[in-house]
Amino acid sequence: MTTDYAALYPSFQFSRPQEHILTIEFDAPGLNSVSPEAHREIAEVWQTVDQDPKTRVVVLQGRGKAFSSGGSFDLLQGIVDSYATRMRVLREARDLVWNVINCSKPIVSALHGPAVGAGLVAGLLADVSVVGRTAKIIDGHTRLGVAAGDHAAICWPLLCGMAKAKYYLLTCETLTGEEAERIGLVSLCVDDDAVQARALEVAAQLASMAQPALRLTKHTLNHWYRSAGPAFDSSLAYEFLGFGGPDAAEGLASHREKRPPVWRDSEND
Repeated sequence: MTTDYAALYPSFQFSRPQEHILTIEFDAPGLNSVSPEAHREIAEVWQTVDQDPKTRVVVLQGRGKAFSSGGSFDLLQGIVDSYATRMRVLREARDLVWNVINCSKPIVSALHGPAVGAGLVAGLLADVSVVGRTAKIIDGHTRLGVAAGDHAAICWPLLCGMAKAKYYLLTCETLTGEEAERIGLVSLCVDDDAVQARALEVAAQLASMAQPALRLTKHTLNHWYRSAGPAFDSSLAYEFLGFGGPDAAEGLASHREKRPPVWRDSEND
């Protein structure tokens, strides 16, 4: 039976460029921003992939000028305004991380242009990450006024070391693809126009190999991420605690209005 991904996950584009390879593509307004619906779907799709006998390897990429610009204003405003929404999205954010980690099939990400938010979560947790030289990788949590949650605590210190992780997660400085490769945050850096082709080459190589060996290697190596589970849970809790406070409301307003934020809550530190 063929899995109908388009019907199950309409926020994304799906294709099979080669036998045994599934491409999942961000395709949305606002440089592939993640809507409330897309946030749920990008968390759940990995469970379907895991059970799909026709798929050995996944390529995750973005259409057009970006990989993904992160959560849409609608998604973020809902988190700020509603406790119920906050709790639902917290669960989805947790599921996204664990479902990528626990998906038995190798995942190759192809990052170009802006790579932010939920898209970046899956992109960096992918088993092989291929990035364009001028890609713009940003963990924007503290700029939004919340703690760096999502994937940050579980993988940044392990991938690039604590010193670099703290610098980029605290400052929200933009990382180019070249710098991301230099510090070990991503697997490969290539010319911008070669990102998706190189990711497909890696996927084809993996699809041709002994699948049990690959899957068990991935499962074993990802115990390093699983061991960081308590830190991940804490970071996620602190992030969504912050979404209920004044700094997150101001951070979102400043993004909407394209101005520097004014942190009112900082006066009470």
